[in-house]
Amino acid sequence: MRKPWVVGVLLTGLLVGGCGDPASAPEEPAPAAPRASATTHQRAPVSPGPPPKRAPTVLYLGDSLAMESRRVLGGELRRDLKAKFTGAPYSGTTLCDYLEGTAERSLVPAADKAAALVRRLRPDFVVLQFWGNSWGYTPCMDGITYDKSPARYFDRYDADARRLTEQITAAGNGHRPRIVWVSQGPDPITPDRVRRVNALYAKRAAASGGLVADAGKAVSPEGGRYTWTQYLPCTAYERARPDYCTQPGRDRTALHRDDDHLHFCLAPTTSRPKPCPVRSPGILRIAREIVKTIRQAMR
Repeated sequence: MRKPWVVGVLLTGLLVGGCGDPASAPEEPAPAAPRASATTHQRAPVSPGPPPKRAPTVLYLGDSLAMESRRVLGGELRRDLKAKFTGAPYSGTTLCDYLEGTAERSLVPAADKAAALVRRLRPDFVVLQFWGNSWGYTPCMDGITYDKSPARYFDRYDADARRLTEQITAAGNGHRPRIVWVSQGPDPITPDRVRRVNALYAKRAAASGGLVADAGKAVSPEGGRYTWTQYLPCTAYERARPDYCTQPGRDRTALHRDDDHLHFCLAPTTSRPKPCPVRSPGILRIAREIVKTIRQAMR
């Protein structure tokens, strides 16, 4: 039987050392010309029906959750929507890292700020996936953390979401990209924090004509949107592919490793952030929800 206080202490350490991977420097800027993802089998489209007549250009920004998902999301977008995809996530980041004007206090270099990439790539969609760095690891948060001051944390997060939306919109210069805010899955330590972060994403999307991809729901138990779980029942898609139904005898699949309750990659977190090197059901569920949201927006 688990002892709640032991799990709490362990998870706190995993969260601080996991999502942001504070011991590691961010990955180098993503190449302007994205490379195709490897795959060993054909997959059915995320949604039935033909792909949109015009292939979208998609820019993907975010923290370590985006870093680990980058290769899979790019592959799904190219396969289902024939999309031109560029991913430029940096582990340990939050919204302010992608704001122009924060170069000296940011983990993201000036060339990879959101507005700079929008001006260069002119995307149709900008996908933003941030767990919500809450421990002040990145300097641009000015030491504001959720545990010390939740009110200041949410005020700052809301303001940064607004500023980032404004900078992305302005950078479009007549070709305004639609922002896709990716909702986050349950947080095992502070479930209300993620609930409020997701509410901020929904608020910003509604105010600016953006979209919300409820990817967090795809990694939550039915009837428990903010209840953390390590395993979920296998879907029909996963049952047909043994690599994605990790425990077929129990008809359930793993979302997280035993030693990492935040990330969805089933390979160990490395000191050098990189896309997940193994098939991971949680990552695929998240990616397919993002693709579905973009597909529906293009109809």
